[in-house]
Amino acid sequence: MTPEEFERAAERLRNPRPGSRIAAAKEYGIDLTLLIEQLRLSPEERLRNLEETAEQLEKWREAFRGRSSR
Repeated sequence: MTPEEFERAAERLRNPRPGSRIAAAKEYGIDLTLLIEQLRLSPEERLRNLEETAEQLEKWREAFRGRSSR
């Protein structure tokens, strides 16, 4: 995605066309700025973040299992 394409997409997410699905998502309460921030990252950066989140979630699961077995 070129910088120009990114900016056009980000602008559509910031200011969606009335009646569009993006507008409906925004009205529903979805924080579209989070999507914009993810799009700023490379696929490798997004994957790294996902892997780090999955590792943290697994640590929390293990900690919860340890507490619940007491």
